[in-house]
Order: sequence, then structure tokens, then C-alpha cells
Amino acid sequence: MDEKSSDDFNQFAGNYRELHTENIKITGADSLYFAEHKVKELERLESNSRLKFLDIGCGDGAVELFVSRYFSQWSSAGIDISDKSIHEARSKSISNSEFLVFDGEKIPFPDSSFDITFFASVLHHVPEEIHDLIILEAMRVLKPGGRIYIFEHNPANPFTRHIVKTCVFDKNVKLLWPGYTRKLLKKAGFKSITSKFILFFPRWKVFSGIQFLEKGLAWLPVGGQYFFRAVKED
Repeated sequence: MDEKSSDDFNQFAGNYRELHTENIKITGADSLYFAEHKVKELERLESNSRLKFLDIGCGDGAVELFVSRYFSQWSSAGIDISDKSIHEARSKSISNSEFLVFDGEKIPFPDSSFDITFFASVLHHVPEEIHDLIILEAMRVLKPGGRIYIFEHNPANPFTRHIVKTCVFDKNVKLLWPGYTRKLLKKAGFKSITSKFILFFPRWKVFSGIQFLEKGLAWLPVGGQYFFRAVKED
């Protein structure tokens, strides 16, 4: 993977959450809110049985922090190209979790190791020429019947575009349109591909009374983010 990406995230590893929270203040929520929101989406679709979870591009381990709270029976692994981010993740001492540095291409686990592989707003940082490779790697380490989740920023949403454009660690990234992400999964051979649009309204208190409407808007392609879920064939 691009060495520049590793250097960029090493540069920001120590204060990533503070920088991110400042960047997204227009949303009315802090950085950890959005990590937790993704895990809550998992909670609607997965059980708290003994599953193995892999977070590809885990950063400072925020997702694992919430996975340990919502899925106490899961064991988690997080991998990232940024060694300083991995240091931050390890410093949290999250139960049932391990964190490893990887080269951005070869996932350092054997075939069929995990029940779930997970990307949280990561692929737009990955060079387009290795998108196919990293998705195939995510499939390789999944058990038959395992699930992949890909969360991404939605380029159709103007607030999302503004946030990305003004984010210090999103310089020169290219956001992924949902159709492109679906094609990646289909090309890799995943089945039962489904998608959902999320985060339509700001999280300011004035909007709290209408946030429940988001459940009925999951089909509308203007949410701030979207995610795909797909299954590796048995």
C-alpha cells in the first residue's frame, strides 16, 4: 500500500480523535459516536455468539472498543498500516482483542480465520489499483458463510463531501460510489449483497425528534454514509 498513507496516519495517530471531532463538528457528534454507530448497525444483523471479527484498517481501535461492549463473546483482531495507530489501539487494553501492523495488501492470518471482516471508512484511503486485491484478501480470511461489511462515505451527500474536503487526513482521497463498491463485492464472488444508507440527519439536539425516520430512509441514496453486507459462499 502507499507509504504516504502510512506516514500520514502515523503523523496524526496521537491526536486523531481530537482532529476528527473538530473536522466533523457540523454533524453535532464526536468521532467516537460514529465508531459506535457502525457497531450498532452490526448489532442489528449479528448475534453475540462466539464469533471472530477482523477490522481491516482499524486505526486506534475505536471500533474494537465498542465491539467489546456490544459483543462480549466475540474475539477481535485489528490490522493497520500505521504502526503508531496500532500502538494507540494496544494502549487501550481492550478485552478479547489483538492488534497487528500489516503491509496493506497481505492480511496476516490464515485462510478461513474469521466470521466477519470489516472496513470502516477505509477503502477510500486505499489505492484504487489494489481494491480488488484487498477485497479478495478479506474474502480469503473469511470462513465459509462469513460476512463482509464495508462502510463508506457517500459522495452523493453534500455535507459528507464538505467534511472530506476539509479533513486534514482526507487530502486527495477519491470517495467510492455505492455502485462501485457493489461491483467490487460482486467481482470478488460475494453473494447475498445488501446495502443501506445511514446518517441522514445531524446529531444536534434539535434533530433528535426526527432521527427515528432514518430507519425508513435506508433505501434513499443521500445518507451521509452507506454500508454493504455480503456473504462468502459455503
